[in-house]
Parts: sequence; structure tokens; C-alpha cells
Amino acid sequence: MVSIIEVATLEHVEELCKIDQEVIGDNSRKDTIMKAIKANQCLIQRRHSTIAGFLIFTTDFFECSFISFIIVKSSERRKGVATTLLANFIAIAPTSKIFSSTNSSNKQMQRVFDNAGFKKSGYIENLDDGDPEIIYFTMKK
Repeated sequence: MVSIIEVATLEHVEELCKIDQEVIGDNSRKDTIMKAIKANQCLIQRRHSTIAGFLIFTTDFFECSFISFIIVKSSERRKGVATTLLANFIAIAPTSKIFSSTNSSNKQMQRVFDNAGFKKSGYIENLDDGDPEIIYFTMKK
């Protein structure tokens, strides 16, 4: 199966927003997606001819890379898309330290981080009521 990782361009905005809306239930992050694309901080993974998932990152988390979110199209889940996006980003990250996070209720994403070699680095309370955010960390290889 052909899988390609590439930097997203403005031509991908609508498709990424559609995937994001499918996953989170609204289109509230369109501006965030557009900003990331314009800053070359959005990676996409194509499987066949369609986008299977995407990863958005920043470098303003204490001057370290921070993966803001990884979104995988529902029909492409459990096929290694998130793991592949993470591995690719770790290889090309603009900083040596890489952080990300997920809710303590998101067991599936915790497994993805664990399998990708990330270590728990702390918790943030009060972002989502009753569902602390777990901070994860790894170093560029």
C-alpha cells in the first residue's frame, strides 16, 4: 500500500477541515489549520490518492516542538497512520525536544505515544473538566 508523507499546502485546506470536522464534530479549527499550513507546520499522510490523516505542530512551546494535534480520518484508523505521522515528524522535527499531549481519557492516543517511544512528562489540570491532559515527551533521533 502506497503511503506518502508531505507538507500540506493551501490546496489541502478544505479536505483537512472536512476530516477534522468528521473527527471532532465541528469546524472550529479551520483558522488553526490554515495558519499551520501557511507556516509549513502541517504534515499530511496520503494513502492511495486521499489524505488519511494530518499532524499540526508548533515550535513555540518553550522553544521546543509541540505536536498540537494528530487527526486521522475515521475510515483510516488502526492502520498505522498516527504512528507513521509521528515517526516522520520526529525524524524531521526542527528542535531536538518534542512534546505533545492527550486527555487522560484518550487511551488509544496514549498507546500511540507509548508505542512511538514518548514518555509521560506531566499533567495539566483544568483544560477539560475532569479529564486532565497528559504531557508526553521524546527526543529527536
